[in-house]
Amino acid sequence: MVRLLFERRRVRRKVGEILAKTKSKFVCQQCGSESLRWMGKCPECGEWNTLVEEIVVGKSLGKRVVDKESKPQLLSQVERLSVERLDLGMGELNRVLGGGLVLGTIVLLAGDPGIGKSTLLLQAASYAAKGTRKVLYISGEESAQQIKMRYTRLELESENLLIWSETDLDRIDNEIKNINDDISLIIVDSIQTVYSSELTSTTGSVGQIKEATARLSALARKLNIPIIIVGHVTKEGSIAGPRVLEHMVDTVLYFEGERHHQYRMLRAIKNRFGSTFELGVFEMKNEGLAEVTNPSQAFLAERPVSAPGSVVAASMEGSRPLLVEIQALVSHSSFGQPRRMATGTDYNRVNLIMAVLEKRVGLNLSQQDAYLNIVGGIKIQEPALDLAIAVAIASSLKNMPCPPGLVVMGEVGLTGEIRGVPHIRKRLLEAKKLGFSHCIVPYNSEVGNFNDENGKLDIIQVKNLKEVLDIALI
Repeated sequence: MVRLLFERRRVRRKVGEILAKTKSKFVCQQCGSESLRWMGKCPECGEWNTLVEEIVVGKSLGKRVVDKESKPQLLSQVERLSVERLDLGMGELNRVLGGGLVLGTIVLLAGDPGIGKSTLLLQAASYAAKGTRKVLYISGEESAQQIKMRYTRLELESENLLIWSETDLDRIDNEIKNINDDISLIIVDSIQTVYSSELTSTTGSVGQIKEATARLSALARKLNIPIIIVGHVTKEGSIAGPRVLEHMVDTVLYFEGERHHQYRMLRAIKNRFGSTFELGVFEMKNEGLAEVTNPSQAFLAERPVSAPGSVVAASMEGSRPLLVEIQALVSHSSFGQPRRMATGTDYNRVNLIMAVLEKRVGLNLSQQDAYLNIVGGIKIQEPALDLAIAVAIASSLKNMPCPPGLVVMGEVGLTGEIRGVPHIRKRLLEAKKLGFSHCIVPYNSEVGNFNDENGKLDIIQVKNLKEVLDIALI
């Protein structure tokens, strides 16, 4: 009996030692928050059934390395960093990146499945591999044969493009260190498929994504090689994985567009070496993605002439002026609650403009269904589109078309006034270049003279919505 008691104590002590060494935590796969116990609902983001248990691997941190020579210094005495950029062969892609891919940085490219992320990166890799150095394309989702099929279909040519189907982070790390002198660019497709054997969590979990991104980021800075990683998106359209993933990289690009439209838009959500307002436009063809150097002309190519509810608006995407067509359809509602829908712009902003039209102009929209669309599958949130939205809704309600050569721009206030917009001269120059004859702009805008031997552009300055509708509707 005594021996049995001692044996039980020894087993309990052994189990206690094992439990002390092995610790676990519960990590939310949506936002990355950590908890000591499982909960059905994440206390941070509010999502259900997203907490997954992960084993905490204890690592010996050792002594922290401290640079004793590091001291505060005046900002004026700091040497300016010379930024070297890698040309990726596409003017639209280089524009969004700020002039090219900066060496030693890590870029996250996200987008919906099937939107063309792999096609875009394969074309960029093929161009970058035409030099003396090689490009390493690491794919965790496709085999080398599948990539070869796409490469042949796109009719690309390159002798220095290396293809590798691998997901083990340790092997990727060792291989890059062995051939770093010959590599000019590394592409990882995708970061959710890369795993580290040091972690016990499943592939694609928060811990695996953070570990893989951290090690690749350190590798990019150490070897001065740019790395592009592909990220998945959730059903809500946000980048999958923890929010800290966007803070760990230098640039976040988002590739968007309607799958049933041929146009694709590339935006920079975050960019430490360039602007976040630039827009790159591509067209999906059988031979791959083609650059659209004049997107205004492409978006207005099939515009109907003298159709009620159709208005051309002048917007700005970074340093590029962009003319888009806004279409509205307003019809009497057969139900008690009218239906409202907006595609390509903010739904709440459209409701606000309709309320201003009803209160300040006197249009009866309370029993009308309203549908609004920005043609081409593009999404624009700029306030300069307010006036075009208001004119399109009023035009469809009254069944009165706008003049075919009219462009409108301006922000609408709650009292019905028309407020100024920035970069108005660039917008007017783009309208004149595409052959428009009339333009409605906010009052007191500094526009100058646009009449010369190349054409004439009549500029009409307005103060409120009533003036606009009296001029725009014929």
